[in-house]
Amino acid sequence: MKKILLASLIGLMSANAAAQEEIKFAMEATYAPFEFMDENNQIQGFDVDLASALCEEMKVTCTFHNQAFDSLIPALKFKRYDAAISGIDITNARLQQVSFSNAYYDNAAAFISIEGKVADQASLNGKRVGVQNGSTHQSYIIEQMKGVTAVPYSSYQDAFIDMKNGRIDAVFGDTAVVAEWFKKQDNLTYVGKQITNPEYFGNGFGIAVNKSNPELVKQLNTALATVKANGEYDKIFNKYFGK
Repeated sequence: MKKILLASLIGLMSANAAAQEEIKFAMEATYAPFEFMDENNQIQGFDVDLASALCEEMKVTCTFHNQAFDSLIPALKFKRYDAAISGIDITNARLQQVSFSNAYYDNAAAFISIEGKVADQASLNGKRVGVQNGSTHQSYIIEQMKGVTAVPYSSYQDAFIDMKNGRIDAVFGDTAVVAEWFKKQDNLTYVGKQITNPEYFGNGFGIAVNKSNPELVKQLNTALATVKANGEYDKIFNKYFGK
């Protein structure tokens, strides 16, 4: 009987070990340069390269799955994926729902508009501003800018198109992301200064994980520290953000 129980235990341990050989990452792949679809319909970007480097350190396989941004945390809570890496701000509100790795990217938020459309942030009062649905940018406008209408979009690409076509007055997003749009259109302008309110922004982006898996958070943090120490992080960072 003991041999049978031991064999069953070994089999269960082997199955669990096998389950940890792959980490399924969820992300919203319209958020260049962090994640985007290439010409071959494959997800690429800073987050993808960083996650791949972490998985290499952890000696596991990683896969990437495109999901709507507002479904990322619910998908983690229902354990459809192991982790989410998608330019996700670490906030107290989100920490009530999921765990986070250490921050891997320092961020701030910015308003942009078409030149001549909005003079300053005070002039946004009464205006319509595009945000990604479920984002901290949406929460910030709703909670801190009562006179501004937050117009939710499933992707910032759609918000950018609507701003160009005059359907909304401005877009509010992460500085690294909106900076990409300046490469595509030359009549854009920042509206006011960057915003780093720590309740919403400024704590950095983290990798979100189900609260029941603290071991994965520990492994991710160890791998993140390693790639920062050995120069791999800087190599990836310079690929997307270097001048």
